[in-house]
Amino acid sequence: MKVMIDLCIVPIGVGVSLSPYIAACEKVLTAAGLKTALHGYGTNVEGEWDEVFAAVKRCHEVVHEMGAPRVTTTIKVGTRTDRDQTMEDKVNSVKEKLAT
Repeated sequence: MKVMIDLCIVPIGVGVSLSPYIAACEKVLTAAGLKTALHGYGTNVEGEWDEVFAAVKRCHEVVHEMGAPRVTTTIKVGTRTDRDQTMEDKVNSVKEKLAT
């Protein structure tokens, strides 16, 4: 089953700069062959359910390996069975309505 998630991983106990941890997770997601769109408070991820959630697990493992004693994650999950839809399709739908 295809899934789109909005992923926000936050290491706890590592100080105020989180970008090295986020970059490490982005590398995990890319290595998994997933489509991603980084934004200011997380990453949108698109792919097959099992592959997406295996990559989220790997992100946790990598962040812990980097020294984070705790990790908290927020995930919004969306699936649909009526048609195929990409992240770009969703954004373009709104842009089209804004143009009218």
